[in-house]
Amino acid sequence: MYKKLLLSILSISLFAAGCKKDSPQSEVPEPVVPENPSSFKEVASQKLGGEAASEISAFDPQSKRLFVVNNEGATKVEVLDLSNFPAVTKLQAIDFSASSGGANSVAVSEGRLAVALEGTTKTENGSVAIWNTSSLQEVRRVTVGALPDMVTFSPDGTYIVTANEGEPNADYSVDPNGSISIINTKNNYSVVTVDFTAFENSKNTLLTQGFRVYGKNATLAKDVEPEYVAISADSKKAWVTLQENNGVAEVDLVSGTIQRIIPLGVKDISLAANAFDVSDRDNKIQLGTWPIKAFYLPDAIAAFSANGTNYLALANEGDTREYTGFGEEVRVKDLSLDATRFPNTATLKTDANLGRLTVTRMQGDTDGDGDFDEIYSTGGRSVTILNATNGQLVAEVGKDLEERVIAAGKYDDTRSDNKGVEVEAVTVGSVNGKTLAFIGMERSDMIAIYDVSNPASPVFVQLFATGDAPEGVLFIKPKDSPNGRSILVVSSEGDGMVKFYQPDKL
Repeated sequence: MYKKLLLSILSISLFAAGCKKDSPQSEVPEPVVPENPSSFKEVASQKLGGEAASEISAFDPQSKRLFVVNNEGATKVEVLDLSNFPAVTKLQAIDFSASSGGANSVAVSEGRLAVALEGTTKTENGSVAIWNTSSLQEVRRVTVGALPDMVTFSPDGTYIVTANEGEPNADYSVDPNGSISIINTKNNYSVVTVDFTAFENSKNTLLTQGFRVYGKNATLAKDVEPEYVAISADSKKAWVTLQENNGVAEVDLVSGTIQRIIPLGVKDISLAANAFDVSDRDNKIQLGTWPIKAFYLPDAIAAFSANGTNYLALANEGDTREYTGFGEEVRVKDLSLDATRFPNTATLKTDANLGRLTVTRMQGDTDGDGDFDEIYSTGGRSVTILNATNGQLVAEVGKDLEERVIAAGKYDDTRSDNKGVEVEAVTVGSVNGKTLAFIGMERSDMIAIYDVSNPASPVFVQLFATGDAPEGVLFIKPKDSPNGRSILVVSSEGDGMVKFYQPDKL
């Protein structure tokens, strides 16, 4: 699928004529702090509660405060003082319970905290609350699209961008458009919210390249569900994952327009390089090849550059739609399989083989005769690296990642039938001159570090344990750190823990 992406992207781009090549990200070189990239270890922690008490975090270098989303009970943003790090002091939380239905994400820039808040009814418009990180007073409240799931600042602080997921209600009777909001902080916090209506005529082309539009009675604009945002170092462009749809949107922040959709295609699990463990009932942990394909369905996304080229790292968690009014999940043993395509159907459908694998019922009947000619699993169980200019696949960390978790004795075989290690998060940072990808795995409770200085050849660096179900992974660079050293902050929603990791100093 990826081999054909360049031509398809050009054909569906709304601005193909006269389109200019992306300019490489141009970060100002920073002094290199001599640290050992393979020696991250826990140096501090803070428990914020139980399940859902520790989700996404953001750090403010000015006040030396860490802000963490806490949705256990009341809707809050916890405030942690790191001024005496590694000592961590919990301050009074900011409570949003009276004015929102839930806090989903936080971001910080130049002494400002942005909080993504969903409406009291999630299908209604949400908002972004902007607070002063020192005085902890609200500065502005800006209306954005429905269900803002992620918020981030552009590196120069000019823009606040939200991915507005626009999920339907439970019975699928209300399904708002997915959208992206761009708030201009230099223009009195003016906001532009854009959706995907203009891509309706491109739907068929997108579908042939592995994009998904399949919700109940959904137009493309309603079906698209923006999930996560990464922004280029020059603050001009954003890339937004469209998780359930298996794509990435590219956004021009200056003009406030969605430029293109990059369909992500599928990975072929019949290839040895893409082997999966597909059964939780085979009494063994073993990656194998199978006659199935997998949609990537990325959650988090990170942007970085190498040798003058922009790249994207995608955390291919996998996600499905399961509502009272519509659901797509089914196990292989409950599918009617085409006898010609799958002559050994009875064997494949046993629990020890493909029988219990969670797949989608929305794709696979290619000839429309009621049985399935292809089987599509949900989630890439990997991190993929794309060339941001042309959308092509450069490298994938998947099989190697799961093999290392298995070797460490941390693989959860009960999840083999559904998402495997479940790659939830990815962020990229520089340690001792090396560009590192930090990969959070929700079901294995681990972080893996890979050196992506050469994006085409990621190299394993380290693997270590976290709290239960790591949700947020935040890298604090030495120049912003309270002690002048690299810090990795991992917030885990399963046990409400925030853990801090640092590498050894050389």
